[in-house]
Amino acid sequence: MKKIFLISIAIVSFCLASSAQESAFPEPSGTYLFATKDGQDLYMDIYEPAEGSVTEIKGKAKPSVIFIFGGGFKDGSRNEKSTVLWFDRMTKAGYRIIAIDYRLGLKDATKMGIGQVDLLDDAIHMAVDDLFSATLYIIDNQAELGIDPSNLVISGSSAGAITCLQAEYDICNSRQSAAVLPEGFNYAGVISFSGAILSRDGAIKFAKTPAPMLLFHGTADKLVTYKQISALKTRFAGTSVIVPVLEKGGYNYNVYRYQDRGHEISILYFRWADEEVFRFLETNVTEGTRRIVDALIDDPDIPKPEWSTAGVDDLYK
Repeated sequence: MKKIFLISIAIVSFCLASSAQESAFPEPSGTYLFATKDGQDLYMDIYEPAEGSVTEIKGKAKPSVIFIFGGGFKDGSRNEKSTVLWFDRMTKAGYRIIAIDYRLGLKDATKMGIGQVDLLDDAIHMAVDDLFSATLYIIDNQAELGIDPSNLVISGSSAGAITCLQAEYDICNSRQSAAVLPEGFNYAGVISFSGAILSRDGAIKFAKTPAPMLLFHGTADKLVTYKQISALKTRFAGTSVIVPVLEKGGYNYNVYRYQDRGHEISILYFRWADEEVFRFLETNVTEGTRRIVDALIDDPDIPKPEWSTAGVDDLYK
């Protein structure tokens, strides 16, 4: 527990230090209880587009973006200051942000690996179930909230990115977890900062066309694998395995691979990826253009903190 605490503090300190010029932390325009599960109240904070911001592109409304925080399914919160600063920039660019809670299925875990895959699977799908509950709340209250549920993008960092990718994977493959959603529902896009997909049925595949995807990942990530961890029919597939499946299917995606970088790419959203995010949301999502990007990035201007090389053993001890 001490190690994850220190890693979490290091991440927040790194983000805040990198943001010395940013002064104000925005407040949500509303906070809503969307579910109560296992005795835990789950809330969403909604940050409306900033006054005077541009909320349309060529007459089409920009999407609302659900954000799911990271922390190894063990730690984290929907309103961490470092993340809220990103919300501020997003709302100033005309996007509505919806930051949600989810239950932390690995909060008591002291070890994680292929031998604990059932525990990991449960934690991932606990978070996916909570994302779907938040989505259903938005669907059921769309008039009151002023949100179009057909124009929702899901995004997340680390564990949040895994949740996003897994949710989309379950929808496209008609998995039982997705049965709670209305027939034919899908998100308008997916943004993953260092995510992966867990399959218990062999190689990953999409039975239906997935939403446009924007993937960021460090090629040397030791916390959420960039490649794949496998045993028998179990696959924990990172970005380098997901992208060939998207390419073969002719799907709509952007991928940015960061050469020899670790898990610091999971917080790339904080300052260094705005241009890529805005272009994806504007072109691939709002305009519906199939614009494919596959870029290998070696950018020395992106800081490489000491915790960059942290691995799974550092997180779950």
